[in-house]
Amino acid sequence: MTQSTQRQQALAPLAQSEPWDMLIIGGGITGAGIAREAARRGLAVLLIEQKDFAWGTSSRSSKMVHGGLRYIASGDYKTTLLSVRERERMLSEAGGLVNEMHYIMPHYKGKFPPPWIFNTLLRVYDKIAGKRYFKYFKKDAFLRLNPNIKQDKFLGASQFSDAVTDDSRLVMRVLGEATHDGAQAINYLKAESLITNEQGLVVGATLKDTASKDSDQTFEVYAKVVVSATGAWADTLRMQARAQTEQSFHKQIRPSRGSHLVVSQERLPIDQAYTFLHPTDKRAVFVFPWENRTVLGTTDLDHPPLDDQEVGITNAEVDYLLAATNGLFANAKLNRDDVISSWAGVRPLISDNGNGKRVSPSKEKRDHSVWLDNNLVTVSGGKLTTFRLIALDVLKICQKVLALDESATQSQTINGNQVFSNPTPTHPKFATLPKPLQQRLQGFYGLQLDNLLELAHDDDLTYVTDSNTLWAEIRFAARFEQVIHLDDLLLRRTRLGLILPNGALTPLISARLKQICCEELGWDEQKWQQEVARYTDLWQRYYHLPAA
Repeated sequence: MTQSTQRQQALAPLAQSEPWDMLIIGGGITGAGIAREAARRGLAVLLIEQKDFAWGTSSRSSKMVHGGLRYIASGDYKTTLLSVRERERMLSEAGGLVNEMHYIMPHYKGKFPPPWIFNTLLRVYDKIAGKRYFKYFKKDAFLRLNPNIKQDKFLGASQFSDAVTDDSRLVMRVLGEATHDGAQAINYLKAESLITNEQGLVVGATLKDTASKDSDQTFEVYAKVVVSATGAWADTLRMQARAQTEQSFHKQIRPSRGSHLVVSQERLPIDQAYTFLHPTDKRAVFVFPWENRTVLGTTDLDHPPLDDQEVGITNAEVDYLLAATNGLFANAKLNRDDVISSWAGVRPLISDNGNGKRVSPSKEKRDHSVWLDNNLVTVSGGKLTTFRLIALDVLKICQKVLALDESATQSQTINGNQVFSNPTPTHPKFATLPKPLQQRLQGFYGLQLDNLLELAHDDDLTYVTDSNTLWAEIRFAARFEQVIHLDDLLLRRTRLGLILPNGALTPLISARLKQICCEELGWDEQKWQQEVARYTDLWQRYYHLPAA
């Protein structure tokens, strides 16, 4: 099947004449979660994304599914409570995709926080979870196992647990569950403008196909309710909706950039996460293992007004993250030459200027907000961990303009009608795989795993060099997951562009990658070279390092 045929099939649902029950604009984790909850209630749902699924914040997060330990310290007990419950839910329902990760907080004499304060917080944290994760390691016992950290004035270390995920695959997994229940999801389809009726109410949107620079296809799509889940870009459509009735509008979204660096495990070998305060500004930063690599993060800086372009790390952020890591791991001596890749994302903070004071981005609350403006429901803010709760709040607002079937419960019981379900694949190839790989693939692909195994060639069930990614996953994504560009495949469907040298375009990998793209997408030599040139430029500019 050629890529053009795949695209025609993807766009086919737009031909329907009946209004959709719900049009969701935004293909990140929030939009995917809303589509999942709406579809399980029997609604006719169309989700669109102007770039690729998870292109924005949802592929550039810190990969952490966490309860928000710092929220307890700031007195926001409710946010921690809800987040911890969702973390535990995802750990139990999506093992292999959401996995427990131990965190270490080292303590030093005269430095905040002292062990007694931090350990008190951890006991509260565990009580909320209903599990005992907390441990305290005395100085000598810890240093025997972790000799690489700074030892001067070291007192001991506290251990607690949260979880880690592949955020982009989480989006695809939730979208897969939504489409299994009847939703339609289409990427590279931009909402150019809202459609309103005579009363100024939003009744749909004009959509433009952006999959090709040469495409001028537009579609008018109507829906009983339109939901904007565009994250840091949420103010744009809200402004359009309110302008129809000349309502004043003050921007609510405060874009905040968080950047990360990736280095090899050989240069910084760790098997658990470390969280500590930066020596310069005392912000919490972390170093953690992910996909056989080590990640350094994150910054938290105000970002300029957004457009549709990529976001990249700055030199100041590179220096900031290297200084923090080298301050804790005294013998690491990491430098720019050690960096395999970087990524930067923009968080949609809901700015609270009610007291007239502008706090630092790190001190803004991580709550989400939902607004209803002339039939347009807008949601922004919040955390990756609580995407399901955000979706439920959106549906409550949608009930003001749309009848919903509430027979779909919010039960915590794991079954086939939950956000995640991990049925045992029936394909005979599954039994031949090692247990850890079985769990990972079940978590990543769920109901689609049998299709992946059926499609796999005999030599596809091998790893791409030293990554955790199988060649079969690349083939499956190219065939079934609306891949339009090479960066869709290497930066979001898989994370090879973040963990392998040169964005994964080494000679050995490129040859086989080209073969799969030609077989599954119908690319010819010219198309392959165009995509390689496009991807190489993008990777160098936004996913490696800025010029020194």
